[in-house]
Amino acid sequence: MAKSKMAPAPEADLRLDVLMHLSNLPGVPGQEDAVRDFVLVELDGLTDDVRVDALGNVIATRSGSGGKKAKRERVMVSAHMDEIGFLVRFIDERGFLRVQALGGFDTRNLFARDVTVHARGGALPGIMTPGGKPIHISSAEERKKIPEVKEFFIDLGLDAEEVKRRVRVGDMVTLDHTARRVGSLVCGKAMDDRASVFMLLEVLRHFRKTPPKHDLIAVFSVQEEVGLRGAITAAYGVEPTVGIGLDVTLAVDTPGVSPDEAVTRMGEGIGIKVFDSSMISTRSLVDEFYDLAESRGIHAQMEVLAAGGTDGAAIQRSRAGVPTLTLSLPTRYIHSVVESVHVDDLRSGVDLLVAYLE
Repeated sequence: MAKSKMAPAPEADLRLDVLMHLSNLPGVPGQEDAVRDFVLVELDGLTDDVRVDALGNVIATRSGSGGKKAKRERVMVSAHMDEIGFLVRFIDERGFLRVQALGGFDTRNLFARDVTVHARGGALPGIMTPGGKPIHISSAEERKKIPEVKEFFIDLGLDAEEVKRRVRVGDMVTLDHTARRVGSLVCGKAMDDRASVFMLLEVLRHFRKTPPKHDLIAVFSVQEEVGLRGAITAAYGVEPTVGIGLDVTLAVDTPGVSPDEAVTRMGEGIGIKVFDSSMISTRSLVDEFYDLAESRGIHAQMEVLAAGGTDGAAIQRSRAGVPTLTLSLPTRYIHSVVESVHVDDLRSGVDLLVAYLE
């Protein structure tokens, strides 16, 4: 799709410092507190109503201006605050920690990682690596083995008594990485799905003075990575008439992968999801968003993802069913600490959602 000549420069008003700060915050499923607190501050003055529900979702409403309330659509847009991470599940007699994964990890990305254990008395730096021998004394067969998550441990550099005094089973563990710019990319941990949280905040910022046509219910959901749990309860309570999920998707436009498996490509615009293993987007919405992008000169690309799911699936199946679509941000290196998104695609996502709500 051709870009409009009147389209703003990709970074014209995108607050990329906010995105990088969101990326750096800790927040595994069920412990999204730091992210939620930051979102609540960012929402100040942007909506007509903000509340936190029993599960921890932030639900912010911006009332529409389109005629009678009874005739306005209730558009729920959901982006999840949680990131993949771990919980402490066991402390052994030497003070090493074993972990429970929260979300899907490729363990090849977990060797010799800096981590933080978020204990009640304060954050503790640690090193996570799998049990076994270093390369110097391992056999060729041992070096080929890909370990399971249960084989990884965390070394806090403390004696066992100190570890057991300061750490409890259930404490949150996050991977350490500081977000940074890499060319046209923003790279960091938890871009899945803090990049979508960022886009939704930017959309609300656009409507801070002039309301959208229809009622916008912006949901910053919890526990997506362990089964879309927050969006399920939020959608049930909100009762939307239209649902939009905001999430990342694969951009495997990198060496070693055939073009037909790329799913999306960086810099070619926001993805309009047609299919993933959790949902088939409502076809009328797919067509509407595609036509709108084309008419406004907003870069967009169609997305078919063989596996994976988003909050859109939870909204779609709520109550008696909701017409739903997911907008997907192309992302390289998903479920690693170097998840990378393109500034142009962020801009396209914000522009297309604003255009729809207007």
